[in-house]
Amino acid sequence: MSFSSRLLSRSKQLYGSQAILNQQHAFPVRYYAKEAAPAGLKGDEMLKDIFRDIKQKFETAIGVLRKEKITIDPEDPAAVSHYAKVMKTIREKAGLFSESQRIQCTIEEETQDIPDARTYFLKLQEIRTKRGLSDELGVEAMTMDALEKVEKEIKQPLMRNDKKGMALLMAEFDKVNKKLGIRREDLPKYEEELELKIAKAQLEELKKDAVEAMETQRKREEFKDEKVIDVRALDIRNFL
Repeated sequence: MSFSSRLLSRSKQLYGSQAILNQQHAFPVRYYAKEAAPAGLKGDEMLKDIFRDIKQKFETAIGVLRKEKITIDPEDPAAVSHYAKVMKTIREKAGLFSESQRIQCTIEEETQDIPDARTYFLKLQEIRTKRGLSDELGVEAMTMDALEKVEKEIKQPLMRNDKKGMALLMAEFDKVNKKLGIRREDLPKYEEELELKIAKAQLEELKKDAVEAMETQRKREEFKDEKVIDVRALDIRNFL
């Protein structure tokens, strides 16, 4: 895979850690979200539409990257911040989903036919586990404890269309959020912090790829005497 292709690939790797609003009920969850499929078309037309859409998004991304100087330095906050802004610009211009949109889309897709709260939360846990994502704050355990408390109070399984029962669960979630220091009004800040973490991880992968590529090249006879280049000096625009 070429270096520029790796860069574009990294820009699509999006992982989520967010308080999600679903049917007016917010709760903290952590997992990966896939993008929604395009509207239903038939046969060759669908394939042509998909190809044209991917081609357009790719060209848009390349157009943005050709204008921006990206410094491959995951330890430099300024470089990480700039890279995050470039990736955000690509998403906005190419019409790609933001983190919260991707997460919300997958929640709706994966859970739309689940009637009860317990199965719903277990599904979220399943998605997180499959993606290899960690629950560092222990949110899932606190979520299930809250659900146990509510179901014990109402003396039956909690259904997602039970407005009174869900209101009780929301009150318990508010307690969890308070314990974790999570405020709904701070969600934009949390999303920004997430974007920076993703940007740093992507820059780390780009640095690793660049170092491996240079080391492989130096093993060739004609390059063995070449001076080692600092990856921070590389200009990605030269590889596009």
